[in-house]
Amino acid sequence: MNILITGANGQLGSELRGVLEEKMPGITTYIDYQDLDLTDRAEVERWFAGREFTHIVNCAAYTAVDRAEEESGKCAAVNTDAVENLARIAADRDIKMIHISTDYVFDGHAYRPYTESDKVNPTSQYGSTKRKGETALLALVPDSIVIRTAWLYSPFGNNFVKTMLRIGRERGAIKVVADQIGTPTYALDLANAIVSILSDHRWVGGIYHFTDEGVASWYDFAVAIHRIAGSENVKISPIPSADYPTPATRPFYSVLDKSRIKATYGIKIPHWETSLRHCLQRLNELPQ
Repeated sequence: MNILITGANGQLGSELRGVLEEKMPGITTYIDYQDLDLTDRAEVERWFAGREFTHIVNCAAYTAVDRAEEESGKCAAVNTDAVENLARIAADRDIKMIHISTDYVFDGHAYRPYTESDKVNPTSQYGSTKRKGETALLALVPDSIVIRTAWLYSPFGNNFVKTMLRIGRERGAIKVVADQIGTPTYALDLANAIVSILSDHRWVGGIYHFTDEGVASWYDFAVAIHRIAGSENVKISPIPSADYPTPATRPFYSVLDKSRIKATYGIKIPHWETSLRHCLQRLNELPQ
């Protein structure tokens, strides 16, 4: 087994490195955009020449959701073209591929958790390019695994948890959208799920959904962050999305049904508040 992780310096890639080197050490290569421009097909083909992999886990993504409305070409290059470039390599070399996608492939008009077979209807450049990436991959490598996730956070990189803590320290008061509903997802939990799939003797291709358990609004999430962090003196006020307009349209409801990944791979998923406690504990242990 020889694994390649792309986007290795991001939130999920960083967590994957820790889990893989603990559970399956010494068999993984980690690369990020500084090492290889995945959007350049010729460069990708040159880089793979002479290298052999059994699995690729693609964590590379353009995730600046609002900026993507202006930088649509750059967003498409990373979220669609790069995926297709990797898929061509995987198809030619019979490499198994796991690709990370998003809840933004849905329009958010649902009233129940989305299943993998529900109709997609992205309403942003980010969501549209991620959906096209899914389609390109599955067309070229039909037995690939696509994992849609949502509201990802970790001790690494920029994310909602770290932003809320910083704004709370700086301002002492925060206004947070309360009418967008989803599920916070600890990147370490997703990394553990991916490693469970990699280490399983079965490979069942297709689309899967993975988030932590439970449901929350962004406001609920912010309140929990400061309650668990012990900074309850920070004033958090709920506001409607209309009071916080953004360039990209976000789904109002994007809870994902995780039944398939749990049934297929026996993955046990913790509640988002349990995982938030673990993440905040790790953040407290980092040097300030």
